[in-house]
Amino acid sequence: MTVAASPVHLDDWFVRDLGGLYQPWQAAPAPSPELVALNGELAEELGLDADALRAPEGVAILAGTAVPAGATPVAMAYAGHQFGNYSPRLGDGRALLLGEITDTAGRRRDLHLKGSGRTPFARGGDGLATLGPMLREYVVAEAMHALGIPTTRALAVTTTGERVMRERPLPGAVLARVASSHLRVGTFQYAAATGDADLLRRLTEHAIARHHPDAAHAERPALALLEAVVEAQAALVARWMDVGFVHGVMNTDNMTISGETIDYGPCAFLDAYDPATVYSSIDHGGRYAFGRQPQAAQWNLARFAESLLTQIEDDPEAAIPAATDVVSSFAERFTRHRSAGLHAKLGLVDEQRELAEELVTLMAEQKPDHTRFFRGLSSAARGDASPVLDLVVDRDALDAWLTRWRAALEAQERPVGESADTMDRVNPVYIPRNHHVEAALDAAVAGDHAPFHRLVDVVSRPFEERPGLEDYAKGDPSATGYVTYCGT
Repeated sequence: MTVAASPVHLDDWFVRDLGGLYQPWQAAPAPSPELVALNGELAEELGLDADALRAPEGVAILAGTAVPAGATPVAMAYAGHQFGNYSPRLGDGRALLLGEITDTAGRRRDLHLKGSGRTPFARGGDGLATLGPMLREYVVAEAMHALGIPTTRALAVTTTGERVMRERPLPGAVLARVASSHLRVGTFQYAAATGDADLLRRLTEHAIARHHPDAAHAERPALALLEAVVEAQAALVARWMDVGFVHGVMNTDNMTISGETIDYGPCAFLDAYDPATVYSSIDHGGRYAFGRQPQAAQWNLARFAESLLTQIEDDPEAAIPAATDVVSSFAERFTRHRSAGLHAKLGLVDEQRELAEELVTLMAEQKPDHTRFFRGLSSAARGDASPVLDLVVDRDALDAWLTRWRAALEAQERPVGESADTMDRVNPVYIPRNHHVEAALDAAVAGDHAPFHRLVDVVSRPFEERPGLEDYAKGDPSATGYVTYCGT
């Protein structure tokens, strides 16, 4: 049904510009949608009335059973390399783009439904989602936002009133997601594979206008777009590494052109620091292990570059050297961003790259709790090293490094106490600890939503140590062998 007096007003820029990259579609009916979570802060940012969204008409839109007047829901088409294997036709198999909202800052944002039923791209799946994975995306996206990492965000999660069969019957749910856009590397791969030069040109111009407008003024706009995306992704993945985030499924259809993190499936945060960490049940070879994420990102960007060759030069062979140079620059860009992140986490203003790299090597050997270790360093700077020494086996090795680090802090122009304060503003106390996420999701599926809302509150203020939340700052002592699933 169409809602005339809608609490949500949408534009259809993607639909107007990019015919050939979508199929108009309607969400599956939801017998009795109920709102489980509404992101009031995000609703305000989007200029939406949260109370209106909580009303039956608003819940119907968030569940996909009603369409705002003037909106054109579409399933977006894209291709992608999944664990290195190319699939020419993926697309939104269980999702719909409703349209774009202009937020209170004047930015265009997509409103997108996930779990809204089968589409022509469903590839045999039922197109539905269950409550647990949709709430996982909500809580992890909010944590990433609070940590200052570019991300899609959840506006709402609604249950549909249906049971969805997975290993057992589970509550069906729909996630209403907001993003700068849902343009992916896979979108460009799909457009390039069609052989339709006009479609690829329109997509390139749309992406530039939407995300990287300065590229329009370059001598070769498509090459400038490639460079902008390489830079955005280098910065993004460096931020992932800073907080110990493991995406889990870094396929090319899960890499955005905007530089936002997207598709929180089998994702998780590190407990013990180990570059070889893999949580995803489907990543059997460790392709997307924590420490391999930079290489995976560069590989994806090479596929993006391949899709742009005909837009960079009329002769694609002539475009290869310039495109290769841009993709090759990822390593230097990532190293620069990663080094800057580590320096901030260590309270270092002056260049101390060797000191920072020594710590990363030491952590890989000692495997301390990643989040507690970095947070504890501010105590070490203030004179109490026990919070970090207690996290390692070889205390002498760490103590030797701490001595050199404290000397570097003392040699800086700013006081050591001020450096420690800045560290507390970038090293979180709280992340979505895997055992707390699982407990909250299990409770929600059983009908108790309070632990989920409590967890969202905790991770939404990650840098502020609060009394009574000590358990949320601790790792799971039985975390060995933790596995996450896509939830499809």
